[in-house]
Amino acid sequence: MDSWTVAIVDDDPGQRQLLDNALVRAGYQTRLCSDGNEGLAAAPDVDLMLLDVRMPGPSGLEVLATLRASKPELPVILLTAFIDVRDAVAVMKQGAIDYLEKPVDLDELIAAVDDALGVRKERPTGGHDFRLPPEVIAESEAMRQVFDQAARVAQTDATVLITGESGVGKEVVARFVQKNSPRADRPFVVANCGALSESLMASELFGHVRGAFTGADRDHVGRFEAAHGGTLFLDEVGELPLPLQPVFLRVLEAGTFQRVGDSAERQVDVRLIVATNRDLAADVRAGRFREDLFYRLNVFPLGVPPLRERTEDIVPLTEALLRPQRKRLSPAAARCLCAYDWPGNVRELGNVMARALILSDSRQILASDLPPLIQKNDGPATASGGVLVGTMADIQRQAILEALEKTGGNKTHAAEMLDISRRNLIYKLREYGL
Repeated sequence: MDSWTVAIVDDDPGQRQLLDNALVRAGYQTRLCSDGNEGLAAAPDVDLMLLDVRMPGPSGLEVLATLRASKPELPVILLTAFIDVRDAVAVMKQGAIDYLEKPVDLDELIAAVDDALGVRKERPTGGHDFRLPPEVIAESEAMRQVFDQAARVAQTDATVLITGESGVGKEVVARFVQKNSPRADRPFVVANCGALSESLMASELFGHVRGAFTGADRDHVGRFEAAHGGTLFLDEVGELPLPLQPVFLRVLEAGTFQRVGDSAERQVDVRLIVATNRDLAADVRAGRFREDLFYRLNVFPLGVPPLRERTEDIVPLTEALLRPQRKRLSPAAARCLCAYDWPGNVRELGNVMARALILSDSRQILASDLPPLIQKNDGPATASGGVLVGTMADIQRQAILEALEKTGGNKTHAAEMLDISRRNLIYKLREYGL
């Protein structure tokens, strides 16, 4: 983990020391501030601020207002006593990204700071340390493994083949690879084979010269040439026409190509990332895709699981979609979303939330704001024998209680037993009044 610095702004020396010890153990650097003025002075030199709401001198809310005007990009997490929770929720509209109730749960503190800074430290996979940007949500073990592998291959120039159903977020993974590669500051060019007609695809990918065909009144730079020195992300590569596949293969093998209508060979240095929702191996067997090209693309395969196989990501993804609108998700709506099958994956989730925001008349997204098909998923659950045993909330609540009992109340170990993140467990503890 990079060296992140967190400002702790609280007039209580004991509280400052408690939070300082927890953050330092978690690998963060800290700046301790006893009042709002010291917090404002520290703001230019820190990455995140923990800000007490009630302090003598400038209050936390006054400091927050000043920061939003002078340093709007700084993440701020409010610290508040239970009686102030309503106020804290209200002032989140002013720019706080989260709030923690006092006395602060130290597990929740670290989870909140990790989330705000895009750090994923818990249950690391393969011992590889990497950092996810805030816009990337990967609470599930399945997605953490995907990004762990992506972080490893990012340091190489190997061709990456990203597979998965439509809407799972293949381009998000591709952009993560590019941003963590030595080519991060070079061009990132996107081409979607499914959106290009077969007649224009060669021109779009490789360019053309003036007069190459009717309407070609000027030279045109193709996507490969535009990505020279950087990364080309080719989506829906399974739609690449058979006649064009040998030309594509030559670029991969020799790094050379010709513009349409030109005899001159051009050299290009491009790192290639491709994605598809098709089974390319089956397409090879059916004669729809060249076997040699498939093996050239399949150097480092990355499979992105569908949303129904990583339900731990559903609530965090939804919260991220709602955050810009200062909305929250009701427990009933969360149950509906987690029980739905999501054939359209993250893209469908985004569309559902867009609809819900239009219908919502409160600060929460309610189950009634969701499409009828998804609302139906909030019904009673049954055991494997078909006997009604309670609502989904009852079953989840009981599972959490049993995990906490088996782990002696240790939230981190209980979260591991339940195969959810510590942050998700804390969310559910609050939701079920535990």
